Amino acid sequence: MTIAAPSAELDFLGARVRVLEANDGLGLVDMIEVPAGDMPPLHVHHDHDEGFYLLSGDLTLLLPGREIALRPGDFVLAPRGVPHTYRVGDAPARWLVISSPSGFERFVAEVGTRGIAD
Repeated sequence: MTIAAPSAELDFLGARVRVLEANDGLGLVDMIEVPAGDMPPLHVHHDHDEGFYLLSGDLTLLLPGREIALRPGDFVLAPRGVPHTYRVGDAPARWLVISSPSGFERFVAEVGTRGIAD
């Protein structure tokens, strides 16, 4: 899958997102607005590493035995095979998700719906 230009905004599980890049080596998703308090179930990516680069708001990444509080400008990597989740702070947050090799952006494109989240 290769995306030459950013996708339209999608509603991805209640968050407003846009796929920015998708090629065999790298996936990039702009998590434009993720609601305050959002926290997905603990999960594992078996085929790719997932990086989080926080642009605005507060985000905590939860890894086995660790909680990493991110502030705008911070980056953290959730390595493949390691269970993780995140928790958004008291206000909506925005971050970039970098997957290497690509993979997460395909899931976003398949699950997301056109239009802006409420």
